[in-house]
Amino acid sequence: MEHNPEERASMEDSLCEAAITGNIDLLHQIISKDKLILHRIASGCFNGTTSPLHVATSNKKLHFVEKLLRLAPKLTEVLDVQLRSALSLASAKWYGDIVKVNPEMCLVHDRDGKNPLHVTAMKGKINVLRELVRASPQAARVRVDRNETILHWCVKHNQLLKSLKILLKKIQGD
Repeated sequence: MEHNPEERASMEDSLCEAAITGNIDLLHQIISKDKLILHRIASGCFNGTTSPLHVATSNKKLHFVEKLLRLAPKLTEVLDVQLRSALSLASAKWYGDIVKVNPEMCLVHDRDGKNPLHVTAMKGKINVLRELVRASPQAARVRVDRNETILHWCVKHNQLLKSLKILLKKIQGD
């Protein structure tokens, strides 16, 4: 069934409401009315400024995040207007458990070239950093800016005792 633009916008708004509250029943109702809504969002055809995955992540609705990613794994590739992945938002808010949903999200970088590990290392959030490195050690090897490593970023952001120590243990041999 084809929906007009107003109906689509209304369903997208409802989907964001469901993501804010973590309402999986509402998610199922929306999908029953529009089977392609998650596909459109994952393909970049979304009227909102942020995806439901970003909204659910920002609101720490892990069960909703898990459900969204089971239904549409490509949502991990959706970036917000600042080119941040949902995991980058989770890292900035220090929700390390979000990475368990899809470790590949660790490799997605923002418009500055930073991935969630860079963001977390810069902020010195040790528990989240441990979780991210455990989930995706290769993400710690990504270089940004002027070919700088995550270790450079730790030094630049005064995280020598915290982040750098953990990273050195985890990526030995590189």
